Amino acid sequence: MRALRSAADRVDGHLLTALALATSAVLVTTFYYPVGTVLIEAVVVDGAVTGSVFAAVLRDPFYFGEIARLFAGESPAAVARALLSPDRRIGIVGFTAYQAALSTIASVALGLPAAYLLARFEFPGRRTVRSLTIVPFVLPSIMVAVGFVATFGQRGTLNAALRAVGLPAIDLMFSLEAVVIAHAFYNAPLVARVTTAAWESVDARAVETARSLGAGPVRAFYDVVAPQVYPAVLTGAALTFVFTFGTFPIVLALGGFELATVEVFVYRLARDLQYAEAAALAILELGISLAVLLAYLRYEADTAVQSRGVEPLPRRSLRPATASVRELLPRVGLAAYAAVAALIFLAPIGSMILASVTGGDGALTLEHYRFLAARQRTAAAFQVRPWPAIRNSLGFAIASTLIALPMGVVVAVLTTRRYRGRKLVDAAAMAPLAVSGIVVGLGLLRGLVFGVEFAGWRIAASGAVAIVVAHAVAGYPFVVRTVAPGLEGLDRSLVESARALGASRVRALRDVELPLVWPGVVAGAAFAFAISIGEFTATVVLATGADAYTMPIAIERFIGRRLGPATAMGVVLLVVTGCSFVVIERLGGESRGL
Repeated sequence: MRALRSAADRVDGHLLTALALATSAVLVTTFYYPVGTVLIEAVVVDGAVTGSVFAAVLRDPFYFGEIARLFAGESPAAVARALLSPDRRIGIVGFTAYQAALSTIASVALGLPAAYLLARFEFPGRRTVRSLTIVPFVLPSIMVAVGFVATFGQRGTLNAALRAVGLPAIDLMFSLEAVVIAHAFYNAPLVARVTTAAWESVDARAVETARSLGAGPVRAFYDVVAPQVYPAVLTGAALTFVFTFGTFPIVLALGGFELATVEVFVYRLARDLQYAEAAALAILELGISLAVLLAYLRYEADTAVQSRGVEPLPRRSLRPATASVRELLPRVGLAAYAAVAALIFLAPIGSMILASVTGGDGALTLEHYRFLAARQRTAAAFQVRPWPAIRNSLGFAIASTLIALPMGVVVAVLTTRRYRGRKLVDAAAMAPLAVSGIVVGLGLLRGLVFGVEFAGWRIAASGAVAIVVAHAVAGYPFVVRTVAPGLEGLDRSLVESARALGASRVRALRDVELPLVWPGVVAGAAFAFAISIGEFTATVVLATGADAYTMPIAIERFIGRRLGPATAMGVVLLVVTGCSFVVIERLGGESRGL
């Protein structure tokens, strides 16, 4: 018996190492190898190593504008003069960075007031509103595109309201403004969430000390509160830039090819079988995104704030006790912000729901839902049917969550331990956030789906398996970002006490650490599930068979024919996605991660 217990202890002691190796093997097989096989197309052409494709992309003004002249050998002074000229060209890469910068500014401008409201004021439903701040970030992009068409299109609700009051209609569709507003819809809640968490970590005692030393409210804010809040703002801005730099469905749906970004052209080149040029362009996109992501990870590590023992700033009621200007002014500003936020955040969802129950004559009807029911009964084998799309989305989401959750927890444990190379492990683990979904999907298609020769055996998988893998890779970084802050903030003496009493490393993790960070684990699972439900970019590459399409793919195919059925399918997808976040509210509580 003692020998068996000793053997069990040895196995338990090495279990974490085994889990880390297993996670690494999964990442190498399902992410790094497929991505590598695609990216290597840029430097290996017809079996020979060459830099000609990569150099051609760098020197092409279509992609880099005036900067391409610098790669072509012209002097920096001549390039600088060209950049300052009125008819300068910025190229596809320059435009992608430009729209990402505008989207980041808009997201921060919209997210900061929301963070101020949630962190500094108390009102009924505040906790629910805080939980819902992340819902737009994981809503399916194609569904949001449908909502924006229903709101800002020529026959949308905004123009209907303008015409009702005698104002001229506006046309925002297929414009840069529509793309920026849609990106702000996605990312402003993310900025608000991370900034709110930082604001709630400010110690009220430090502010009181500053006030007692003679600092006024403004001086105390700039000297005590702002230095602890602005790192979170920069974090949200960096993540926003990475996400919007690699944007695909929003630009494709609301901007078209006239406002195409790098990601759109990677997809277009891959679709046209121009793999070498697509790979070279993807490498450049990856380099820019990874540079921003690495800067974010380094900055996050350097500015990590421990909230243990913090006395949060007291929240004020939205109903002022006095009618003074000082009490009323912030609330008037918040009321104006609420009107703008309602137009950007609530109108697209409300317009989509309204369009799903409205006919061409404006009368209420259920004809769009009846169309989906009829399509389920009478559609041909090659046509999209609602129930298989719903079933596939739920099945893929459950399977990918079961893969992403343990992977994310293991990586969170590894990245919160003190050892040399920890930052490198963190950066490598977070790489899926920066890599194009098109590249991941294409790599899995050409490798896992088409088959790989290994030791005389041909290993291949179905498109459904590849979709599950792609969704798990996309979702597990969010598990890491929700679990890691909780592990980082734990009282290490609790773990040390468990170890001193004979618990192995895995036993201490299982019995002490994970129960204490359980809200973050549950939140991470909800993130992985919701991201899988709404994933479109990699799925559109992998869903080649008639039986592997999901709800976002169904919406994309419906929207090309009739907006009504697309909005009805979008409502179904909205209900499924929203239900996953009830888990955060009811079981997970408030997590300090994403």
